[in-house]
Amino acid sequence: MHVEHLQSALTTVLADRRLLAHPFYRRWSAGELSRDELRAYAGQYRHVEATVPDILRTIAGGSRDATVRQQVMRTLADEVGGAGVLSHLELFDQFAAALDAPVAPASPATAKLVDVLSGLAERSAATGLAGLSAYELQSPEVSATKATGLRQWYGLDGGAVAFWDTHATADVEHAGWLIDALAGIDASAETVTAAAATAADAWWAFLDEREAARRVS
Repeated sequence: MHVEHLQSALTTVLADRRLLAHPFYRRWSAGELSRDELRAYAGQYRHVEATVPDILRTIAGGSRDATVRQQVMRTLADEVGGAGVLSHLELFDQFAAALDAPVAPASPATAKLVDVLSGLAERSAATGLAGLSAYELQSPEVSATKATGLRQWYGLDGGAVAFWDTHATADVEHAGWLIDALAGIDASAETVTAAAATAADAWWAFLDEREAARRVS
């Protein structure tokens, strides 16, 4: 599939699973989340962020195409940092520390999301890339909106928001690199869209669980 066709197909799949349309993120944007909700979110999201480098390594290892591996490894290099540059997980930990978020075991929906993304990567490079792209294509807008909400409503700034500021810009490139890699695999439209839909549903369920926790707390 050409890049343009991939982007169109993925956009169609994500149309009814836009993360910013979820009630949890709408409440974040409006400053309606409690600090406890933000802390719980940070404790769960960290599990996902921590597994991204391994997912990228699995995808790179599963492809025989040097160009595909190069695009994936570019994304991995940004994720892990080095030479005085903080990794994305270290940036996230600054956000969690600013909230005094506790270390928590993965909840059922978090564990399911990690399993879905990891499983797609293990299945094939194509399904792994499609699964990551379901989030990366939305991440710049989602991250920018989160950062704005944290500054406007929760008094956070600087290092506490650096993770989201970074993803608001870096994920524009990451999404492009991953889509280019996916285009190089020449996977079928059915394979790509099915994998992206599976990942998008898992992300939505992750936020559903956070919203449900509010109602029972």
